[in-house]
Amino acid sequence: MSATTVPSPPAPRRPWSWANPLTYALALAVAAVSIAPVVYVIVGGFRTTPQIVADPAGLPDPWVLDNYARVLTESDFWRQAFNSAVIALGTTLGVVVLGVCAAFVLARYTFRGREALYTFFTLGLLFPAGAAILPLYLMLRDLNLINSYYAVILPQVAFSLPITIVILRPFLSAVPRELEDAAAIDGAGRLSFLWRIMLPLSRPALVTVGVLAFVASWNAFLLPLLVLGDVDLHTLPLGVQNFSSQYTSDTAGILAFTSLAMLPALLFFTLAEKQIVGGLQGAVKG
Repeated sequence: MSATTVPSPPAPRRPWSWANPLTYALALAVAAVSIAPVVYVIVGGFRTTPQIVADPAGLPDPWVLDNYARVLTESDFWRQAFNSAVIALGTTLGVVVLGVCAAFVLARYTFRGREALYTFFTLGLLFPAGAAILPLYLMLRDLNLINSYYAVILPQVAFSLPITIVILRPFLSAVPRELEDAAAIDGAGRLSFLWRIMLPLSRPALVTVGVLAFVASWNAFLLPLLVLGDVDLHTLPLGVQNFSSQYTSDTAGILAFTSLAMLPALLFFTLAEKQIVGGLQGAVKG
């Protein structure tokens, strides 16, 4: 007797709703508003200034490489790129190391005032760096840190710690206590457990806070402007301002310089996009 196959019932259709098209339309509109200025700046660097004046919204005709080539052959651009890289990498390292240490204590240790201390860090999200720029400058001046990388790195690390701890603490808290007990039985101490188990499990969160710190540091303008009076220490955002002041009438050259200045942070953010989404989702769930 041959077995007969009973056809499975068709999957129920989801009810059509106006919310889905509206959601996609809103997402596309937000993406267009965010991407259009970036595309305009990059494409504008391949045009000449007369082309931009004649047709501001047009495409390059013909495509010109001279603007990018001229920027890339300037020693000032590479010196400013080096300064930006040193400050951004130093800030990222400080944020990740100090953020992990603080979040680990707040997540895995039980002590009086722990939640109050965590609330104190979260309140830092409400305190903008611009509001403290004058007393911060005076403090850095008294410490003889003006015109040094530390004058930018240390404040950026301090102001990035609140969001770092808010993102990292849920990940570190989600690791089961049983896993920590098993590691302790095997002879692993607290630091060994953090290094060998918790950090690999928290990789999405670490990438998230690292990318956010790097991008914010790379794009910082106000703090470097106030504390880096030495032109040799200027970062790329300051370089864009200097280039714009020096070549006021060269609109195409300014767009090319701006494109190259924002390209590293843009690529860094794009390559780590999936890790950032995972890290933010874990922080929200926690």
